[in-house]
Amino acid sequence: MLTAEENDLLCRVEGDAPMGQLMRRHWIPACLSEEVAEPDGAPVKVRLLGEDLVVFRDSDGRLGVLDEYCPHRRVSLAYGRNEECGLRCLYHGWKMDVEGNVLEMASEPAQSGFVEKVKTKAYPAREAGGFVWTFMGPANEMPEFEPPAFAPTRETRVSIVKIHVACNWAQVLEGQIDSAHSSSLHSSDMKPAKVDAAKATETHWLRPSTDKAPRLQVERTSYGFHYAAIRRPIVNAQTHDYIRKTVYIAPFTALIPPNNEYNVATVLSPTDDTHTAFHFIAWSESGGIGQDAWRKFNVAEPGVDLDAGFNNLRTRANNYRQDREAMKDGDFTGIRGIPNQDIAMWETMGPIADRTREKLGASDLAVVEFRRIMIEAARAMAHGGPAIGTTAPHVAHANIRSFEGVVPKSEDWRTLGAANVRKDRVA
Repeated sequence: MLTAEENDLLCRVEGDAPMGQLMRRHWIPACLSEEVAEPDGAPVKVRLLGEDLVVFRDSDGRLGVLDEYCPHRRVSLAYGRNEECGLRCLYHGWKMDVEGNVLEMASEPAQSGFVEKVKTKAYPAREAGGFVWTFMGPANEMPEFEPPAFAPTRETRVSIVKIHVACNWAQVLEGQIDSAHSSSLHSSDMKPAKVDAAKATETHWLRPSTDKAPRLQVERTSYGFHYAAIRRPIVNAQTHDYIRKTVYIAPFTALIPPNNEYNVATVLSPTDDTHTAFHFIAWSESGGIGQDAWRKFNVAEPGVDLDAGFNNLRTRANNYRQDREAMKDGDFTGIRGIPNQDIAMWETMGPIADRTREKLGASDLAVVEFRRIMIEAARAMAHGGPAIGTTAPHVAHANIRSFEGVVPKSEDWRTLGAANVRKDRVA
């Protein structure tokens, strides 16, 4: 159970909030590459850490992340003209490039020299794994961009579900590292079966266990932590364990145990104190699942389940389209789609859950560890310390892996799945 002060420290990301300042020391996913796929296309409005931005791809294919509001009279550049390597404000024709330089001031005399004295806020941009990433921290603290854990190579097949969620980032993240809830909330989509490991079909995920109360073991690492949810397998329960290892890469990435077809990950874009862009990712270096099939599987297709801006059409106002008749027929939640089931839980906790009133149990060990680590990290940041995940030893994210499988009881779960696991541990 947290105090009110600790809850705010964990959840709030706007302005000078320590958690937001911590996140500004990391590359943040700003939007999907598909949202700015076309050179000279419409700018995309993005809100990150309480800051309003626009992302655009100029006529040379360069990516820009700018303050949404024109430096002249603060008009939104989301409606601007994307032309000839710059974004032009509709109001007075001022034009900015991807680095924030003002190239033209149609409303000002050329001899005034004013154009050379004005610059708008611009953040660096990179592209990888189906995302446009940006760095919003001090320039002298910008780390070298590295491939995300879910796109270790350019050839990795990455499929992404994106949904805007009406709650703080920590509520969403806690759902990603909570292995125990999958046995209840997702029980109609993740079904026990006599299989040797997790299997993906077109409609369900199969898992080799009926155990709903896993034993949890946690170990800290230089990048966050990893933990094992240990369950009894259906077969060979006397000699083997069913291990699901989840990885938390601070501050906003989780690697979820894979199946036989693809790996699973999530990455968050904290919008502000009470909103989050949630990304549910399937990735594979061979095979995998296509974007359209992934979105259909998760009941998260734009134009069908979501609007064009990735806002869910299943909301608290319509009870997430919960089907009570389906529940009578055996569906556990009556809510279609794994992400939609999660979102219904996160949003109904409130924009910022009151963690002072919780009653936590043994199955919440990973959630407790997440809170402890990130509150410590935010306090360190507030006192001038470095951001978590930015100090040595650094483990390349491309080498970090989750794991699932039935293994002999003698196996050390800490060594399963990932490369370089020995040198990333924290005592």
